[in-house]
Amino acid sequence: MASLVVLFNLKDKAAKQAYEKWAQTTDVPTVKALVSIDDFRVYRLNSMMGTEAAPPYEYCEVIDINDMDKFGQEVATETMQRVAGEFQEFADAPIFIISEQFA
Repeated sequence: MASLVVLFNLKDKAAKQAYEKWAQTTDVPTVKALVSIDDFRVYRLNSMMGTEAAPPYEYCEVIDINDMDKFGQEVATETMQRVAGEFQEFADAPIFIISEQFA
């Protein structure tokens, strides 16, 4: 199974409270409803262990994908395109990383 890891900061104009409400009410429920998804979690990145420095990213999303081909089909739907567009309004240059658990 693959996981999509998304690291990002919010755009300056995006309010933290608005993003988090949108993530809880729109993004997470919509993505979790996809057949190709086993789980979707969003993390607020608060601190870095052993240092006073702030983390380089404010948020991390982890989406567990059970079928990459099906996922590709599902993200092309009108609903997912709308949700992806809304996400882009909040996220400043997000990084999308495909990962695979090996242990």
